[in-house]
Order: sequence, then structure tokens, then C-alpha cells
Amino acid sequence: MTSPSPVDLLIRNAWIVTMDSGRRILRDGALAIQGNRIHSVGPDEEISPGLAPRETLDGSGFVITPGFVNCHVHITGEPLTRGVVPDNTDWAENVFGWLIPLYMTQTPEDERLSAQFAALEMLRTGTTCFIEAGTILDLGAVADGLAATGIRGRIGQWLQDRAFAPDDDQAALTRSAIDRMVAQADAYPQADDALIAAWPLLVGHNTATDDLWRAATDLARARGLGVSAHMSADRADPDFYLQTAGKRAIAHLAEIDALGPHLSLTHAVHLDQAEVDLLASTGTHVTHCPMTAMKGGYGASSAGLFPEMAAAGVNIQLGTDGNNNGNSGDLMRAMFAMAGLFKDAREDANLFSAYKVLEAATINGAKGAQMEDQIGSLEPGKKADFVLHDRNRPEWVPLFNPVNQLVYSADGRGVHSVWVDGRRVVDTYRSTLIDEDRLLADVQAAGMALMAREGRAIPSEWPVL
Repeated sequence: MTSPSPVDLLIRNAWIVTMDSGRRILRDGALAIQGNRIHSVGPDEEISPGLAPRETLDGSGFVITPGFVNCHVHITGEPLTRGVVPDNTDWAENVFGWLIPLYMTQTPEDERLSAQFAALEMLRTGTTCFIEAGTILDLGAVADGLAATGIRGRIGQWLQDRAFAPDDDQAALTRSAIDRMVAQADAYPQADDALIAAWPLLVGHNTATDDLWRAATDLARARGLGVSAHMSADRADPDFYLQTAGKRAIAHLAEIDALGPHLSLTHAVHLDQAEVDLLASTGTHVTHCPMTAMKGGYGASSAGLFPEMAAAGVNIQLGTDGNNNGNSGDLMRAMFAMAGLFKDAREDANLFSAYKVLEAATINGAKGAQMEDQIGSLEPGKKADFVLHDRNRPEWVPLFNPVNQLVYSADGRGVHSVWVDGRRVVDTYRSTLIDEDRLLADVQAAGMALMAREGRAIPSEWPVL
């Protein structure tokens, strides 16, 4: 007679949305964890009898999903100034008139605090892995802050090198950027057990020279890393490349061999069909930030070719962007926005079903994070990154189709518990690792101090007494 297999944790009798290759949804499922990996998952009657768990949890009040993967989020600067930027600024005023000055005012301690706060919001709403947007100034402070939260992430220092001022030394700028890029990859290497690792994360748009693009691409390919960059959120990006290189942005990146499965381009709103075809043929990922597009008036619904990208096979993933753009770190809100945006714009209810949107938030994001074999689905051998959604809430009752419920009814406020790498980092709506009350108080104080140093009044169309 075979002895029961020892496992650390067994969760029984839950709805489980596995996101495995068969996309199985288990109505009465069991999930077993051994160490930091999934031991087994399947119908409870098949899984549980063969296990000897150290701890057993009743999952009958929960829906279990893989942890979400947020493929574009600014974790410094904006978390301390959420909602300060008026919602009637265009792209240029938003970025150059507001965001960059506020970023440059923050201190390393601000960045550490901001990163912790961003991680808390993500974890509390079901995101277990993220890719930073490439606007960190003090990487050491940020990595230190993140380590205390238990989140999984890929981070990088602010990387750009294009000389915009007449007296800038272009060669020196490029050397400095490449040196910093290599140094951060050495300091925070990507390894199987590393929750936090450094990638070459370019600011993008028109801020990187071809030499920096090539160096980032070479580094990523040599070390199995990813590259991420903003591109074509506004017509200014394709216009710049047409004027300087004679080609649109994506075509130029293809010409310098920067496209490929290592690369995720964020926004990608203003493309033409030829650019879509290049993304598809090279396996380049696109991160859609629908909340930012709607708030900023980027033109995603009128000009964006996201349905065409999906039809061509481009891997579309989701991001929440910054807290003065998308304004929320809750990826479930971005899921709802993605599901509805093009249905309405194209008057076609077949576009971006709830199933496709959930793929964007899980397995597609895992591909962009270069961790498709590790996270994004609940399968034996994968990392134990998963979320328990509380069914004992109005938005979850009655429950017939958990995928529809996840995308259209629920949001991150229903996330009850979260595990990352086999460790319970959220339990009964609270972080298990950090003092949330103190963190929130510190964030409020730091945000007010940052605004005072910047010397800006906090804008409001209505009187604040």
C-alpha cells in the first residue's frame, strides 16, 4: 500500500481556475503545496486521499486563481502622489509638466517607501509578480523595500541616454547608461530562487539611442532577461522615428534587431498594420494599460489595433501603469477595462472575452515576465503563487461562472489571501509581513512632504476648506 505523500499545505473543496493547458475549472478542487512549489492540483476526491498535509485549509468559501502578473507599473514617484495630477492634462503635460518633476523630487527613502506601498496594493489585490516601468532612481533602496513585502518582481534603474541638449556628450551618456545597466544585472541577478531581479528597463519613447537598444537586447539575450520600454502611447513616438530614421517606431526597432520574445512594449496605441505584423512575427509582447489610455485620452479605442494584434497572435498582457495615470494598482480593474473597451469601440461583443482577458492577466503576463514555465497557472511543479478570492461577498453571489465573475463583477477588494513562492503574504485581507497602518501613515506624510519640496499647490477645481 502506497504511503500518503507529505505536503506542507492542502486547500480542499474550492473553486479553482487553473489556467493550465486545458484551462480546467474545478468546482470542488484541491491544491497542494510542498515548499515553494505546487505539488498537485485537481478534483478533491482524486487529490486529497493520497496526501499527508502538515496544514489543511477549507477552501469551500473561496475561488483560487494563479497570482496575477502586472507587466507595467511605476512603483516609485507616483504612489506617493496618487491623484495629484489633474485629469485634463494631455500626454506631454502629464509627463513633462507633472510626472518627471515629481519623480526628481523624491529621495531614496521616498522610493523605498513608495515601492513597499505599491507592493502592498498589488499583493492585496491579487498581483504576485510585476515588471517595473523603468523609472526607479535608487535601485538599492527599492530592492530593500520590496524584500520586506514578499512580492515577486523585475526592476530596473531609469535608463535613457539620448542627448537632447546641444552640449550633451552623447558617447558619455551612452557609456554611463550601459555601465549602469550591466552593474544592476550583476547586483540583482535573475536566478530560480530570486524574487527580485534587475532587468534592462528602458524609459523608451525617443529617449534611447540605437546603441542603448542594442546593448539592452544583447544583455537580455545573453542572460535570459527581459527588456521593457514605453512606446507609441502618443503619435509623437512614430513621428519622431519617421523624422529621424525614415521608419515608424516598430519598423525601426525591427531594423536594429531589438524586437523579439525578450521585449515587452507598453501602450503601443499608435501603430499601423505593418507594425502589428512585425510584433507578431518576432514574438514581441505588448502590455496594454487600458485604464491609462482612457484617463489620458491616448486614443486606444479609436486608433488602437489591439483586436488586430490579438488576431495576429501578439501576446497581449496587462499593466496598471502609474498612480497618476491608471491611478490604481488593482489589475482586476484593468481586466474589466480591457474586456469592455473594444467591445464598445468596435460594436463587437466577440472581442476580448472574459477568458482572453484572464489569460492576459496570468499566463500572458508570465510569458512577458520570462517565467512562463514558473508562474501564471496552477500546475504541478510551478511556483506556488496563488490567490484566494472571498466568495462570501455580494459581488461573488450567486456563483455560476467564476471567469465572468472575476472579470466583470469582482475586483481586488475581494482578495482574502495570497501566497508568493509558497509563503502566505496576505491573510484575511492584511499583509503578514509589514505593518500596514504604519506604512499608510508614512506614505501620507511623505507624499505631503514631497509636494511641499516641489513647491506645488495641490490642484482642485472645487474649494478645499
